Amino acid sequence: MTAHSAGVPGVDGAVRDAAAEPSETGFDARLYQRFPTQGGRPAGELEALETVWASPQGWQRLSDVNNNVIGFMFIVTAFAFFVAAGILSLVMRVQLAAPLAGIVPQETYNQLFTMHGSVMMFLFAVPAVEAIAVLLLPQMVAARDLPFPRLSAFSYWAYAIGGSVFFCSIFFSLAPSDGWFMYPPLSSGTYSKGINADFWLLGIGFIEISAIAGAIELIVGVLRTRAPGMTLTKMPIYAWAVLIFGVMIILAFPAMILVTLLLEVERAFNWPMFDATRGGDPLLYQHLFWFFGHPDVYIIFLPASAMVSTMVVTVAQKKLVGHEMVVLAMVATAFISFGVWAHHMFTVGLPNLSSGYFSAASMAVAIPAGAQVFAWIATLASGRPQRNVPSLFLVGGILIFVMGGLTGVMVGMVAFDGQAHDTYFVVAHFHYVLIGGMVFPLFAGFYYWTPMLVGRQLSERLGRWVFWLSFVGVHVCFLPMHLTGLMGMPRRVDTYLPERLWGLPNLVSTVGAFIMAAGVLLFLIDAVRCFSRGTDGNARNVFNGGTLEWLSAANYAVRSIPVINHLEPLWADPQLRKDVEAGRYFLPNTATGHRETLITSTSRAEPQYLQIMPGPSWWPFLAALFTAGFFLLLTVKAMVLCAVCGVMAIASLMRWLWDSDRHIEQQHVDVGAGIRLPTYFTGPQSHGWWAAVLLDIVLGMIFLMAMFSYLYLFGSHPDWGRVTAPQGALVSGLVLLGAAAALALAARPALARLRYGPGISAALMALSATCLTAALAVDVLDWWNSGLRGDASAQGASIFVMLAWHGVIVFAVVLSALYYLARWMRGLTPAPVNKTLEALRLLFIYTALEGSAALLLPRLVPWGGT
Repeated sequence: MTAHSAGVPGVDGAVRDAAAEPSETGFDARLYQRFPTQGGRPAGELEALETVWASPQGWQRLSDVNNNVIGFMFIVTAFAFFVAAGILSLVMRVQLAAPLAGIVPQETYNQLFTMHGSVMMFLFAVPAVEAIAVLLLPQMVAARDLPFPRLSAFSYWAYAIGGSVFFCSIFFSLAPSDGWFMYPPLSSGTYSKGINADFWLLGIGFIEISAIAGAIELIVGVLRTRAPGMTLTKMPIYAWAVLIFGVMIILAFPAMILVTLLLEVERAFNWPMFDATRGGDPLLYQHLFWFFGHPDVYIIFLPASAMVSTMVVTVAQKKLVGHEMVVLAMVATAFISFGVWAHHMFTVGLPNLSSGYFSAASMAVAIPAGAQVFAWIATLASGRPQRNVPSLFLVGGILIFVMGGLTGVMVGMVAFDGQAHDTYFVVAHFHYVLIGGMVFPLFAGFYYWTPMLVGRQLSERLGRWVFWLSFVGVHVCFLPMHLTGLMGMPRRVDTYLPERLWGLPNLVSTVGAFIMAAGVLLFLIDAVRCFSRGTDGNARNVFNGGTLEWLSAANYAVRSIPVINHLEPLWADPQLRKDVEAGRYFLPNTATGHRETLITSTSRAEPQYLQIMPGPSWWPFLAALFTAGFFLLLTVKAMVLCAVCGVMAIASLMRWLWDSDRHIEQQHVDVGAGIRLPTYFTGPQSHGWWAAVLLDIVLGMIFLMAMFSYLYLFGSHPDWGRVTAPQGALVSGLVLLGAAAALALAARPALARLRYGPGISAALMALSATCLTAALAVDVLDWWNSGLRGDASAQGASIFVMLAWHGVIVFAVVLSALYYLARWMRGLTPAPVNKTLEALRLLFIYTALEGSAALLLPRLVPWGGT
């Protein structure tokens, strides 16, 4: 960045020396509290900005990539799945209202409870909090949009298309019936015939890919697109939660992707990963599933709790008590949650030491959650709380969540869990936690942020009815379930005998479910009434919130990007909104004629460069559509059409990426106050570099879980190793992998200074891909010639799973090399270096490291001996 020596404007409009306060980029936020522009900006600048950021109209609106549009559709779709799953639960409650009711057949009931849990967890809870982050985050950090708008669009369409197909399977009797966690051996091919389980496995795996794509987008958005001056200490607590939430997703969700692939491979190819008769272990599935499943609870809770923290400040009109403590509590919750997964497995026969550790961790995780609750109570108690619908849902949610947390500590004790495990006590516990910790904050957010979206409130009168129906319904429905659980009623039963005396509490629970449903129905009526009247594009700050989302509801988020020096900027500077709307800060217009936003440094939020953002495109939609078709057709074994969809998905993805790395004529532009920033940036400071690193971490976590599976089965059933680890590929494989890494490293930016630098880089990347492919082939042939087969034993299955996953990455590397060669042939690899080359170099180096691990692990830890 270049700050002109002529000086920069200060708070009072005077010109000050930019060198007076040195920093790594020459930017000092204290000198930019308000630019000295008088009387606003020319009207033509605003019109140009609105034209560039305008959404397509009609059916072409499906090609839009703006976070406002994608976020709103995301929320509507997630809430639709919430309603659909709620209707399934009402059918179940009618069935259980009386003994031997027989409303639906047993198999249908099994499908209902499986789909209810799956939809609520995978299609509502995580997508809903991610959807709100897509909508709110850019506004809160005063970014024009998220850094990868087309990735957001792909994430949404993958979720919407895949989720809709998955849910509709219940109407064709193709829904799974083995529970939302699909434990083997019940879900294996032996006991679950047909393709019902395959719909779940491939559908949920595909939906998790959508969640990971969104998480990468959000992490980079938090770290690199904050308003100038918004240092980490001035970052809204919601942005902190989104950052933690995103990191947890990229660490936890890979385990879910792997475990669904492992079970599908066992069902499709008879590789016995979970078959105890051939050296597998069904407990491996539980370890992998709950390594995802328990952090998933906090992945849902943390963004919702940050919404509570944000709204509590506004409701109390007081700064959050213990702001720094709450941030640390969220970090601690995320960290501890990864050490709690096996508390779902106390009854499987874990060693006493393991049970004791996981029991202690289960109780320890309540401490940081409790710290947040006390901060909310202290803030409300020390402020002057407003009496409105958001405050009702906030207080009601806190009460419900605390009740769920108390029972959570109870089931975290091994002795008590042995009695309550798999009973309705546990059903009551996690519904209290999820409803109090996520659903009520979500409804509070709907009432709080609707004026930001449409410029008007939802009805306060109807909102109070919605709250009391929901609050009373929760307790009437789920409080009796604690009793039925302690009376011995197991989960997932479709009926019961009259002499068990479960009839009355079940009838009460059913009444409570319909009371809750009445509250949701009333909310839907109010929401349709409010949103059907359209929007005027003005964010009306009716609750006097202090954060930046109240500046504007336009597609470009803010008229000009302000400089921030306070946690509640609108409270600190009452004139901020007027100055922003007058264009008195950064980017008051479109500096290049394209969509743009500022990229700032990670910790200090100093402007570094101007990102040129992509506009509307059909390619993310088509990529999601064909990818969903690939998984769907793979489920029904229509292999020819499946291959066609796979090719079309790859082609759509390549075409989408083709426009993502481009230069424009203006190499530097004025972004305001005489500051000129580059329009193209590479290296570790580039937001694209961060995304590439995060993608490699996701791939690495999947492979790490595959390595864990090998070691777990090796330790559990070493007698099943019958094939001696071959050594023929060890030296040649390592040489090829080392050469691949060296070639990728050699394609460095320095080559671009040479006359034929881009061509040399393309050749080096092609050679690197060739070496990676050869190394994989050598390793696979070495094991194959040793007599090892994937369907013979868990040894073969676990080794070939690692090789198969590595093969998928090598295939992606080969496609990437071909893609880069095509760009070079078209002259789209300009000097001195480009983002595409940087991202691919990281992927190639990662693949070489992964290949080395796949080569070495089964030979250093040989199952069958050497």
